[in-house]
Amino acid sequence: MIAIKNAQIVLENGIEQNKALLFEEKIIGLVNENEIPEGAEVIDANGGYVTPGFIDLHIHGYLTRDVCDVSEESMRIISKGIVANGVTGYLPTTMTVDMKVIQGAIDTCRALMKEEDFDGSTILGVHAEGPFISEAKKGAQDAKYILKPDAEFVKKNADVIRIITLAPEEDTDNFDAIREIADKTNVVVSMGHTSADYETAMASTKAGVKHATHLFNVMTPLTHRAPGVVGAAFASDVSCELIVDTYHVNTALYDIVYKLKGRKLCFITDCLPAGGLDEGEYTLGGAKIIYKDNICRLEDGTIAGSVLHLNKGVWNVYTNSSIPLHECVNCASLNPATTLGIADKKGSIAAGKDADIVILDKEFNVEKTIIGGKIKYEA
Repeated sequence: MIAIKNAQIVLENGIEQNKALLFEEKIIGLVNENEIPEGAEVIDANGGYVTPGFIDLHIHGYLTRDVCDVSEESMRIISKGIVANGVTGYLPTTMTVDMKVIQGAIDTCRALMKEEDFDGSTILGVHAEGPFISEAKKGAQDAKYILKPDAEFVKKNADVIRIITLAPEEDTDNFDAIREIADKTNVVVSMGHTSADYETAMASTKAGVKHATHLFNVMTPLTHRAPGVVGAAFASDVSCELIVDTYHVNTALYDIVYKLKGRKLCFITDCLPAGGLDEGEYTLGGAKIIYKDNICRLEDGTIAGSVLHLNKGVWNVYTNSSIPLHECVNCASLNPATTLGIADKKGSIAAGKDADIVILDKEFNVEKTIIGGKIKYEA
């Protein structure tokens, strides 16, 4: 048994002090610090924060490695690298590239998901971002690989795909693919990289869309006469991703989005292979990426993903909004877990859940990352 003491323990509904957190492979619970069982290994958090492990629903790569490398070695490097950012579970995210590459990336993740005692952040499944998107809203994606929505591809990979990003307007008039995926699988259908108008987006949420990919970015905006996909995300019950690097979305919107979406809001990094590295030139899905002044862009200037660390994303929102810290943490843990349907096992510090835990200092730098009760990273 391990006990963490001298901590500000971030729970689902607040922050607990003067308690110790007990865990083995699973979380046991909280006790008074003078009630730590004899013989327990004690970790002193030095007055810092203890949070549930962070879950990143949208990350393309890290440390030069790309999910679309179709390489177990690349996936191991990404998984071990992001543990340093407090990420205990994530969805490796594919790009709009050749379907053989996308299938290869899915197959690679499938194999690693079966591996016992995997050494790194847990692969919870795959987020397939495309190739069923709008060319007009392709962003950093490659237009030549865009296809019409294909339910059969998703269904045959539904054991691994957890989120599929698509443009609803590219589906049939009756959203046949969306309906088929929603009816026959547990895959979360997400609207993103989309030119849909408000009416089409709203109709798609009734057909089976449950999520919105990187809200505001590469989708029709909210305006007073055309509410767009952003308006539909606000008006419906979908969960929403938000890239919280302070560049993709103005910080003034953090409070507004939280007030509208609450625990449907999920912080993501949309991190690229340049993550964890110095500024320079890199690639994403074969495209040249220029990482300069903390922003990644294509050669034409288009912003392309981020180099954000998720722990710092949580801190960005906390320090640029009135959102309580425990709710900022929920946006990177409980809310993503709820979106994926795994909140019974992960996403908060509660008895019986997996002991996926992060210890951070008072400025939210990661000191230790614990997965399944085992320390996987120490600063």
